[in-house]
Amino acid sequence: MDREELFHRIRSRCLSLPGTSERISHGAPAFFIDGKKCFAQYRVNHHGDGRIALWCSAPPGMQSVLTESNPDLYFVPPYVGHLGWIGLRLDRGAEWDEIAGVLEDAYLSRAPKKYRKPPG
Repeated sequence: MDREELFHRIRSRCLSLPGTSERISHGAPAFFIDGKKCFAQYRVNHHGDGRIALWCSAPPGMQSVLTESNPDLYFVPPYVGHLGWIGLRLDRGAEWDEIAGVLEDAYLSRAPKKYRKPPG
C-alpha cells in the first residue's frame, strides 16, 4: 500500500471513532476527540528524521513495552514522548491490523467514559 492510500486508511479509521475530528496541528494531520484531546498525529519526515510515522497516545506502560520489544518499528517521539506516547514507523512494513490496534488503543487512552462504553 502506498503512502497516500495508507494515510487515507488511517484517516478513515480515526474518523470512524465516536467524537473524532481532524485538523492540522503543528504542521501535521492530527486526530482529536471532541475537538480537544489529540490521540494521533501523522508525521512525514518530521524535522528531517526520514520517517513516515504515527505518533499516538498509549495506555500506561505500553511505551516501554513496545519500544523495547520492537525498536525497529516503535520509537519514543519527540515533544510527546515524555507523556508516554509512542511512534509507529509506517515505512518499516507495519501491518494494517497492528496500525489499527495502535489507533484504537490511542483513542481509548484519551477518550472520555461516554465513548469507552462497550457496544450493546
